[in-house]
Amino acid sequence: MKVLVVGSGGREHALAWKIAKSPMVSKVFCAPGNGGTRLVAENVPVGETDIEALAEFAAGETVELTVVGPEVPLSLGIVDEFEKRGLRIFGPSKKAAELEGSKIFAKQFMERHRIPTGRFRIADSPETARKILAAGEFGYPVVLKADGLAAGKGVMVCQNEEEAAAAVGEIMVDRKFGEAGGRLLIEEFLTGREVSFIVIADGYKALPLVTTMDHKTIHEGGRGPNTGGMGTISPSPYMNRKMYAQIMSTIILPTITRMLEEGRKYKGALYAGLMLTEEGPKVLEFNCRFGDPETQPQMLRLENDLVDILMSAIAEDVLENEVTWNRKASGCVILASGGYPGAYEKGKPIAGLEDAARTGAVIFHAGTKFENGRYLTNGGRVLGVGAAEPRLSETMNRIYRAVDRISFEGMQFRRDIGAVELES
Repeated sequence: MKVLVVGSGGREHALAWKIAKSPMVSKVFCAPGNGGTRLVAENVPVGETDIEALAEFAAGETVELTVVGPEVPLSLGIVDEFEKRGLRIFGPSKKAAELEGSKIFAKQFMERHRIPTGRFRIADSPETARKILAAGEFGYPVVLKADGLAAGKGVMVCQNEEEAAAAVGEIMVDRKFGEAGGRLLIEEFLTGREVSFIVIADGYKALPLVTTMDHKTIHEGGRGPNTGGMGTISPSPYMNRKMYAQIMSTIILPTITRMLEEGRKYKGALYAGLMLTEEGPKVLEFNCRFGDPETQPQMLRLENDLVDILMSAIAEDVLENEVTWNRKASGCVILASGGYPGAYEKGKPIAGLEDAARTGAVIFHAGTKFENGRYLTNGGRVLGVGAAEPRLSETMNRIYRAVDRISFEGMQFRRDIGAVELES
């Protein structure tokens, strides 16, 4: 069978890499893909938001399965368009994807159904936001979130009044995150351990993936602005069986059930970003797709055929698979462009990839392109260097040996991925 992977990041490279290993698959396409996906798939010059062109391509190539990586095409209704044409696709519908497309919808949904999350208020204007903050309901630090999609960067943690006032201005007046900042979510700052909990849902049931822990901030020790993720390890060191069961029973299964009751049947990957507080797990955010970079270490541990699992979810029988994960500790370190998560330059030559691969690490491309026989930077997060070994220390040693062989102008990365004692 032929499979189409929609997207151009490290997550999509990891998915295409794993899908290409399936004995059922004869060919993988990536649209638009990146410099690295060309090694495991045929890149197709169609943008991830050009939904009609993607559907026409899938129909013309008799693609039997399409897997959507990023959130924007899901929010635009790519699944609805493909299904309308009788094309098999993995991902939530436009109505279901609102769980990520609007942080305010997600918070109100959780409030309606008593799914544990932090206290919040909604601001439809800068003036309303300033009044809520001045009332002191949440104290400081306080969390401000742009309502819409902001590529994982629309969250600002403010330590005092000055920072909060500046954040309101950036989000709602200057529109730092574009139309995503039309409305603002103000919520309490939760403390505890952060965990990424990701499942594959079939509309009724959920198959949990192995746990991960992301490292969100740009600088070591949890400092600096949030990014789309600077590195991940799996399994999460803060998860145990009791917590796992509690998350499934109080968050994941109620979310899938209540979405179904609201006419938003949820089929696809459901990502719950959680804070493990003293009062129990609470939802920080929902994402309606596989994580990035969480997918990279997860695919390094998955023993099953990923295509089997995705097809079962589409057929609404996801639990028919007995999923096996290797018992290794996996990880992924992101190499980012200078200036990220702010403004950055593209087109920087990347050196040392072949040398790095000889260390035994797996290199997933994210923001790269292949041009005139060489790889160039083409995004904020450029590469994800991954590995899986029996012990986390061995995994991270292998990863950083590979990282030290790679270079491009302005390259930045964290040296503390996996050093969990540094995470607050």
